[in-house]
Amino acid sequence: MDDGWKRIWLEQGDITDPEAVKSIFERMRMRGYPITTIVNNAMAGKFKFNGDARPKVEDLEWGHMDTQLQGFLRGTLNTTKSALSGFKQQGFGRIINIGTNLLANPVVPYHDYVAGKGSLLAFTRTSAAELGQYNVNVNMVSGGLLHITRASESTPEEVFSLIRNVTPLKRVITPEEVADVVLFLASPQSRAVTGQDIHVDGGLVMH
Repeated sequence: MDDGWKRIWLEQGDITDPEAVKSIFERMRMRGYPITTIVNNAMAGKFKFNGDARPKVEDLEWGHMDTQLQGFLRGTLNTTKSALSGFKQQGFGRIINIGTNLLANPVVPYHDYVAGKGSLLAFTRTSAAELGQYNVNVNMVSGGLLHITRASESTPEEVFSLIRNVTPLKRVITPEEVADVVLFLASPQSRAVTGQDIHVDGGLVMH
């Protein structure tokens, strides 16, 4: 068996709870392997990408916003703080936050989701500015509507067709294609890239 498979373990915990996150990181460190990379991709509240089912402004409550802020921003703060001492000790670290192209192209009323991702983008950039001195790179990877995830399985097929028709590559991007960019940012080859929001959406948003 490849040695890489011997270093895969599953840990479960509530990322909004700082003590739970610290415990997860400590259990991993006790296995003897340094943590070099964090990918923040947790989604709170069983969010589904179906614009017709999401609250419009007049129906929006602060609880909707708070749920997404807890998952995206508070969760990322907890993982970042738990990883930082190890990153400093190693002189190397990668933090990759998963964003959304809806920040630049808000075509559906996912107010709570997009607001949460916007706060995560701000934290990505401020963290990159502070942590670069420790050789810690912090970036965001922003996909569009992906075919298919647990969150997008409820998206109407006509929406996928619309995205396909207006995207320069004329197809809907897959989770695997987003993962390819995450792998690049996790590697030493991304050593000069930090504080960036990289869109992986087939060219739908260009900036």
